[in-house]
Amino acid sequence: MMLALPALVLIPFIGGLAAWLVGLRGASRAASVSSLITLVLMVILLAQVTLSALSGGASAGGWLGHFSMAWVPMLGINVRLDIDGLSLVMLWLNALISLPCALLSARNVADRAGLFHFLLLATVAGINGVFMATDLFLFFFFWELMLLPLFGVILIWGDAGRQRAALKFFLFTQGSGLLMLLAILGLVIVNAQRTGVITFDYFALSQTALIAPIAPVLMLGFFIAFAVKLPMVPFHSWLPDTYAASPAAASILLSGVLAKTGGYGLIRFVVMLFPGPAAHLAPIAMTLGVVGILYCAWLAVAQDDIKRLIAYSSISHLGFILLGVFSGTRIGMEGAIAQMVAHGLSTGALFVIAGLLEDRLGTRDMSRMGGLWPAMPQFSAFAMFFAAASLGLPGLGNFVGEYLVLMGTWQVSHTMTFFAAAGLVLSSVYSLTMMLRVFYGPKKTDAVAPLGAPSVPHLAVLGVAALLLLALGVYPQPVLNLSAPASPHVVSIAQEQAQ
Repeated sequence: MMLALPALVLIPFIGGLAAWLVGLRGASRAASVSSLITLVLMVILLAQVTLSALSGGASAGGWLGHFSMAWVPMLGINVRLDIDGLSLVMLWLNALISLPCALLSARNVADRAGLFHFLLLATVAGINGVFMATDLFLFFFFWELMLLPLFGVILIWGDAGRQRAALKFFLFTQGSGLLMLLAILGLVIVNAQRTGVITFDYFALSQTALIAPIAPVLMLGFFIAFAVKLPMVPFHSWLPDTYAASPAAASILLSGVLAKTGGYGLIRFVVMLFPGPAAHLAPIAMTLGVVGILYCAWLAVAQDDIKRLIAYSSISHLGFILLGVFSGTRIGMEGAIAQMVAHGLSTGALFVIAGLLEDRLGTRDMSRMGGLWPAMPQFSAFAMFFAAASLGLPGLGNFVGEYLVLMGTWQVSHTMTFFAAAGLVLSSVYSLTMMLRVFYGPKKTDAVAPLGAPSVPHLAVLGVAALLLLALGVYPQPVLNLSAPASPHVVSIAQEQAQ
């Protein structure tokens, strides 16, 4: 298991390099093969974790796997990777989302396809690293690795307005990342003053984070960085432009996984690392979560651009993650994690649909669409399914996440629960309005015809996402049991073995 953790970073990166070297003809194939290998590795990793649990294998406070090697010993920096249930679930989500990104981009990217797939897979490698890194310098390294390649993807292959969107994406994410770096360095310095040891180790620093007088200030550096990435209102303005201008694969990756690194960071480095200051911040964070749910749902209702509608709806549903994480309840945290998984699958699928519509019709304007169901019945049925999932239909994964979050929030504030639930009413409005405008009614005369049936890869990707959402909605308990975050205030696996 030890070598499997760095392999989850190296395989996508090496696959991206191979795609770059082989050029146009084999780029998509090389990217798809590396994504499949990563998926197989995730199956093996899950099997090992399951067998270890069944055999009564020991784990340190919920941590399931560990890898460590020296990197810059003089500064206390190591290549340290650890996984718990939360990491494992997020890694699975990344593996499931990145594969269709590689498969479906072959039809849309003809210019510099090798470079495109390299940047895309470098982003995937960075995301995997973010979900495993327990050395804070390494975490920041992977945080930058997942953002900079995606900036290049948007800037080179994006749609109209890509320069402005890429610049906003860069300024927001890099500016907030700088705050996180300052918080990391501040925590390291305070720890060095207390212990006389320079280290970036997550577990060692967790002890200092509990007692440091400036812990609330340090926590804010982490919180703002992750709130921007989630994103949380009022740090959300980069997202609609970025989603709308990004190529289809980048939109899927952004909505499906990259936004979840913000939720993951809030759990791992805010709530778990600074429990006291996080509890004091919770009322403000939850209020901003409710504001985001209502405000962005209202903006989604007013959109004509289908990708911007999905973008604003995405921000609205991500507000439930903020509510669950800061509710201070176990059921709320479980709901937030379930919502991250369900939102990644449903929103990623909606962007697959939006990308195909733009490719076939040459427009994202819903006022120029209409009457597409007779021409594309299978595709339209999938659109209806994911629209229903997005609005929280019982029996699907999104309902489980949102319901658990509302249950957790109810224990803290009845008022916040009421207003958050009101956002679900608006989600029904924009989801069903999208279906009516795009797939029902008279066919618009300026729509490109014939549309043709969606490709087999498109239908396969949508079918798998639908099955996973249905499984999560009908029987979510395995995911809820597995995904509980482990505490940093425990002795690590390596330290236990050394003792």
